[in-house]
Parts: sequence; C-alpha cells; structure tokens
Amino acid sequence: MSLGVFLAVMGAALLHATWNALIKQGTSKLSGMLIMTLVQGVAGLAIAMTRDWPTAVVWLWLLASGLFHAAYKLFLAYAYEQGDLSRVYPIARGAAPMIVILISTMFLADVILPWEYLGVFILGLGILAMAQGVFASGESRRLLPLALGSAMATAGYSLVDGLGARASGDPVAYVGWLFALDALFFTPACLLLRGRGVMVADPGAWLMGGLAAVASYGAYAIAVWAMTQAPIALVAALRETSILFAVLIGWVFLAEKMGMTKIVAAGLIVGGVALTRI
Repeated sequence: MSLGVFLAVMGAALLHATWNALIKQGTSKLSGMLIMTLVQGVAGLAIAMTRDWPTAVVWLWLLASGLFHAAYKLFLAYAYEQGDLSRVYPIARGAAPMIVILISTMFLADVILPWEYLGVFILGLGILAMAQGVFASGESRRLLPLALGSAMATAGYSLVDGLGARASGDPVAYVGWLFALDALFFTPACLLLRGRGVMVADPGAWLMGGLAAVASYGAYAIAVWAMTQAPIALVAALRETSILFAVLIGWVFLAEKMGMTKIVAAGLIVGGVALTRI
C-alpha cells in the first residue's frame, strides 16, 4: 500500500468517525440522521440516474440493502440518545465483523483461518469489556441492545452489498441507488416513530446533517477507491482505526469520560477487527 492510499484510508476513517460525532452532537439524533439520509438520497439518485439501469436481480439486492441500512441508522440514532459516542461507536462498529464471520462460518462456504478465529475471540473480549463499562459507570443499559442491533444491521448490509455490488458490475450505480432507497425506507420509518416533528429542524441542524452527509459519502467513496488501489483486506482493516478516532473525538471534543477500561476495550476491538480482515 502506497503512502498516498494509506493517508486516504486514514482520512476516510476520520470522516466516518466525524459524521457519527456530528449526529451525536445534535439535539435530536433521529432528526440529524434523517437530514443526513435525505441529502445522501438526493445525491445518490442524481449519480445513479447517470448510469445504466440495474437488472431485476440487482434490484433485489438493493431493496434488501436499503432495508438493512435504514435499520442500521435507526438503531444507531436511538443508541446515541442513550450513550456516549466513545461507548456506542466501538460496540456498533466492532461487533459487525464478528457477526459476519460467525454467519459465514455457519451458513457460507467461506474458509475461516486460525487468526480470524483469534480475531473474533479478541473482538469478543473487547466488546464485553466495553459493555461491562456501561454497568460500572452507571450509563443507560438500553444502549447495549441498540448498539448491537446496529451492528447486526451493519453485518446484514455488508453481506448483501458484497454480493449485490458484484452482481451489479457497476459499484457507482449500486451505491447511488442504495442511498436513494435508504432515504425512501428511512423517512417513513422516522415519521411513524416520531411524527412530523422529526422533520422540523433549525438551520443549524440542517447544516450539521448536511456536513454529516458529505463526510459519510466521502468516507465511503474513498474506501471504494482505495480498494481498487490496494488489497481489500488491508483497506478494510485500516478503516477500523475509525474506532480510535471516535473514542478520541468523544473524549477531546464531546467531553466524554475516558477511563482505562474504555481505552483498553477500544484497543482490543480494533486489534480483533484487524485480525479478522488481514
């Protein structure tokens, strides 16, 4: 991996942690997530309309992925209402690859190597340590099932998108339609859960949501580009430094409490993810 690609992937990791911090910082996490999703949806649709129309098979993958992405954002927004960025993000981000590997072991023909099993074990230790910190610090225990729900949805769209993008043959169009469908599914879900009030936001909230959309789309675009320039496994592993960025942003900019248990747990999660993706 060249220095340029390395720095680009690190920048993508920082962007991913940043958009999560922007959503966490907003007054209404669900409104912020909705604004971000709507902006992404419009941009995705504009890009997708410049490409060839997906085939019927690809539409099935896109529909499934759109539902998973909408669920992921719902769980994540609710989790951020219950807990810190530096607590929720590592659990939600770290548990997803562990779930993917477990599903692959049970239902797919993928070969799981010894160090990947070791990575799952270390991941589990890190997530347990991070979860234990919830009980020790008196934080809301509701964040745990919500963060894990987000991780399960992430695992779902990761598996679906991997197969769907291959079936599409046009990742740019696939991602564009995905963001458009995500907005189509996520918007009515927000209205059903919170009513029309979820659409009411001041200019500052729209600015934050718009910035989050740019950061999110940019992080994804950089990651996709990097995977054409360097081994996919190395890029995927390096992206997980976003967990450490999220912990640092929570500590430095959001004034979240930072104990040794949280630091060690985040380190274990990053190390475990890296081992599962080498």
